[in-house]
Amino acid sequence: MTSPEKDPEFENLLVYLRQSRGFDFTGYKRSTLMRRVCKRMQSLSIESFGDYLDYLEVDPEEFNYLFNTILINVTAFFRDSSAWEYLAEQVLPNLIKNKKSSDQIRIWSAGCASGEEAYTLAILMAEILGAEEFRQRVKIYATDVDEEALNQARLAVYSAKQIQTVPDELRQKYFEIAGNRYVFRQDLRRSVIFGRHDLLQDAPISRLDLLVSRNAIMYFNSETQARILSRFHFALNDVGYLFLGKAEMLLMHSSLFTPLDLKNRIFTKISPINTRNRLLVMANSTDDESSSRLSRNLRLRDMGFDTAPIAQVVIDNNGTLVLVNEQARNLFALSPRDLARPFQDLELSYRPVELRSLIEQAYSERRPITLTNVERYLSNRETQYLDVRITPLQDTDTSFLGVSIAFHDVTRYIQLQEALQRSRQELETTNEELQSTNEELETTNEELQSTNEELETTNEELQSTNEELETMNEELQSTNEELQTINSELSDRTTELNRTNIFLISILKSLQTGIVVIDSSFNVSIWNYMVEDLWGLRTDEVLGKSIFSLDIGLPVEQLRSAIRDSLSGKRQFQEMILDATNRRGRQIKCYLAITPLLGIEMQGAVLMMADVESVSSMISTQGMEERRQEE
Repeated sequence: MTSPEKDPEFENLLVYLRQSRGFDFTGYKRSTLMRRVCKRMQSLSIESFGDYLDYLEVDPEEFNYLFNTILINVTAFFRDSSAWEYLAEQVLPNLIKNKKSSDQIRIWSAGCASGEEAYTLAILMAEILGAEEFRQRVKIYATDVDEEALNQARLAVYSAKQIQTVPDELRQKYFEIAGNRYVFRQDLRRSVIFGRHDLLQDAPISRLDLLVSRNAIMYFNSETQARILSRFHFALNDVGYLFLGKAEMLLMHSSLFTPLDLKNRIFTKISPINTRNRLLVMANSTDDESSSRLSRNLRLRDMGFDTAPIAQVVIDNNGTLVLVNEQARNLFALSPRDLARPFQDLELSYRPVELRSLIEQAYSERRPITLTNVERYLSNRETQYLDVRITPLQDTDTSFLGVSIAFHDVTRYIQLQEALQRSRQELETTNEELQSTNEELETTNEELQSTNEELETTNEELQSTNEELETMNEELQSTNEELQTINSELSDRTTELNRTNIFLISILKSLQTGIVVIDSSFNVSIWNYMVEDLWGLRTDEVLGKSIFSLDIGLPVEQLRSAIRDSLSGKRQFQEMILDATNRRGRQIKCYLAITPLLGIEMQGAVLMMADVESVSSMISTQGMEERRQEE
């Protein structure tokens, strides 16, 4: 079976989604993504990804159903209550304590789904600050990629089932009842701002005091998670907090965040750096000759910079790429179109080494930062080694104009070092004792390294498995809710059908005439109690049997032609009187009326039977009773 990473039809489907709708799913975990797409395909009875791509091209509305299936919107008020209790008792009071009374408090709920977590944050902040101060100071930004979920969140209307996890006192205080629904308070609702945001493609919301993203990044692969967490790191203030879901650990990203409470998945930001508000100083000349000379000097400087033997780029203090020389363009596949782009949007900003944090460090420490022997993996499986030097460019007034980054290729030097090392090892082989000692040390080192790698691999596998289980749990919860809805609908339909059946049986029992219903094959479908009394056969003895096979005192063969005419539609109503023998062996005159079964999909006929003498006697008795009442 082809793995998700190597299935060409699945990859073509992802490319089509990115090109036609601008939604890039390539950063999601393949196993989870494929499972969600297959679930949608099963509901349409489509077996291959290629056929499903064709279906998407024909039916544009299918995109909405596919996105709703992929984006699992499982959330709740106060979900994982112990974590919210810790946030309310420890984190939020400390956050407010470190702010001035006039300072704004900015919170971001990333991946908010239908808004329950965003309104939970609003409730907690309003409880601490009070409603008036909350409205003046707090802004809660709630974002998601699912427009349908965002529309539901903006309404702030929830069912009794959705609201049941909110404590009674908070429910009465922050929700208003409208019919059988609960509506979040409108005066506090204005402080919660909803909007569409893609964690991979859109710029993060900045200057945050708290960032809540619970069980959102676990759907992405490790490389994409690293990119998202780097953006979270940039978005938070120096003393900001990050609140994740119970399946997310951050063990592989300890350079960005440190755990405040690992059990409840609350982290704080590491290495507070601030590079905002630096000015770019530009000089202008009014003298024509000086201007011409300056222009020539600038061109000379640019040519010298462009032809320098070392790759170099220059970023201004706003984080924009302003200069790239020829060596850098060739080395990192940059083009003139990349000029004036934000440096953080370029691959160079984080590969082969994370440069954004180093730039901040250079600004903060006001000195060049140097990295040696940075490894860069090329497409032909070769490794390139670079010495990287980040130099802050300081103006005469001590303000920063930007930063220069130089990349010196030292691969040849490293290779010579490695060759020299190999030569030394070959010489050392002549000494058996030293060789034996060296081998033992290398063996021990390899064992330790192997053990360390195994532990790291095991840890990553456990983390991945935990995230996968959490994903499947949310999928099962979503499916269970769907099944409960379907079961409720089926129960309503069953109740309605039972009521109809009881009504029909009551009608048949109320009739004082024998009723027999047969289908198009002459088999008995209904045989009421009057017919039982007339011919002596119970209902369970005749149902499903041909009327012409019944051993009763009625000459049923004489009815064959009349029944056929009724079934074919030739005659709508027929009546006759036949000589018959009832169940008591008495000779009677049997009145029969035959009509086709109309108004339903099933074809058949209805036979009404009655003993003429009994009917006449009943009519006579009723007439006498009526005359007696009149007298």
